[in-house]
Amino acid sequence: MGEIISGNRRLSTADLNLRSAKAATGLDSIGIKPGDIIALYLRNDFPFFEASTAAGLLGVYPTPVNWHATPAEAKYIFENSGAKAIVIHSDLYESVRSVIPDGVQVLTVQTPPEIAAAYGVSNQTVQMPEGAMDWSAWLEGFEPWTGPPRQSPGTIIYTSGTTGHPKGVRRASPTPEQFDASMRSLLTIFGLTTRPPDQIVSVMVGPMYHSAPNAYGSVCARIGANLHLEARFEPEDLLRMIQDYKVTHLHMVPIMFNRLLKLPEDVRKKYDVSSLEFVVHAAAPCSPPVKRAMIEWWGPVIMEYYGSTETGGVVFCNSEQWLSHPGTVGKAMPSADVRVVDADGNSVPAGEVGEVVAMFTNIADFTYHKDHAKRVSSTKVGLVATGDIGYFDADGYLYLCDRSKDMIISGGVNIYPAEIEASLHRMPGVADCAVFGIPDDEYGEAIHAVVQPQPGVTLTHEQVRTYLREHVSGFKVPKSVDFSNELPREDSGKIFKRKLREPFWAGRSARI
Repeated sequence: MGEIISGNRRLSTADLNLRSAKAATGLDSIGIKPGDIIALYLRNDFPFFEASTAAGLLGVYPTPVNWHATPAEAKYIFENSGAKAIVIHSDLYESVRSVIPDGVQVLTVQTPPEIAAAYGVSNQTVQMPEGAMDWSAWLEGFEPWTGPPRQSPGTIIYTSGTTGHPKGVRRASPTPEQFDASMRSLLTIFGLTTRPPDQIVSVMVGPMYHSAPNAYGSVCARIGANLHLEARFEPEDLLRMIQDYKVTHLHMVPIMFNRLLKLPEDVRKKYDVSSLEFVVHAAAPCSPPVKRAMIEWWGPVIMEYYGSTETGGVVFCNSEQWLSHPGTVGKAMPSADVRVVDADGNSVPAGEVGEVVAMFTNIADFTYHKDHAKRVSSTKVGLVATGDIGYFDADGYLYLCDRSKDMIISGGVNIYPAEIEASLHRMPGVADCAVFGIPDDEYGEAIHAVVQPQPGVTLTHEQVRTYLREHVSGFKVPKSVDFSNELPREDSGKIFKRKLREPFWAGRSARI
């Protein structure tokens, strides 16, 4: 039997299930019904797992909310979801107290010391607010749930909202067959079938309000794996944990690889990472030089999958497949229908660029919470339009060119920023970059780059353009270049291009 570990605290799988069953009884007692929603305004902590599992026992949807949200953003999700209860860390309560809808039951979790230390939380805000209902004390007042078994409908994840208000992805309650198929897929892409669950040791390095870390953490807890919660991702701290705890499995995003590789070589070499067996990454594009460097360092244990909150992971590749097909995100998973289509929905030949559409054929369908019209508009040839542009090679491996909304149309020519960004990532002195289209009276759009130099490095506009002229076609060289010490980024590793692009398109019509 495994356990979840956070700082000096431990929660066994047996205790997690007991506390979750008590919480289920408690939620039922305050009128939470099947199909209802409870919101989780929490960092990665034991109550996140307890509340999620309790919701599943009742046929209720847990809905994580990004705790970095502004009050206005939190208010939108609280109201749009129609959450009947909110479970929240004590130090986060005051920031959103005024936007919690009337009549919603608030259950407060005292912020534990390891989380308080990681985020510089004061002793005053760690304490339980006056009159607050304490989550742990509350659930201990109930007997374990003994009601009829209900199929867990899964989690409603609100997408990141980089193009406007986030959308809640709500699946229908699955049949037992659909649930089993979904679990088999997750266990495969997370590598959780390689050894008995109680011999799996992992570290939760991503926030569980994002869909991929949420699925990963939930499955680890469900099968009884050993899961360490890292309060906040720190590259050297992760290496220490891998060595000290003999970590076998990880779920990561590429920005974490970047930060690990930027550690001094002597720091990287002093930690033993030989226990690692299965390190899977997703959520954002990974630069080929970065991925190759990680495989050279950690060995052929680096895996990748591609998908979305709406589709799940539909494409997968291991290290050997990637090394023989550099840049690919993999081949379609069993039971996944993945196609590259033209504007009319016709599948295009290998090597030809088109829109990626996909869906698993044997999992429960979804809609967007309170906005089924958006679900209908996202359908193409019976599949989900992912918003990505890509192509298959002759061997059936999928390659992504860019997001369709990021594609630049300059003088009638389609230009994919990801290709330019990949070249810039190889430029000495460049830490990160973003390329996008800005208004141009003659061509419609012009290419603009924002470059983040490495610390202590000074780059010029002409240096960037000169380097790119040697690596991409002339019409792909940015017309203008800005420099920034830091790029706006989601926790998933995706750059908020909208925030960079908006000032250029203010007052004009554009896809921002």
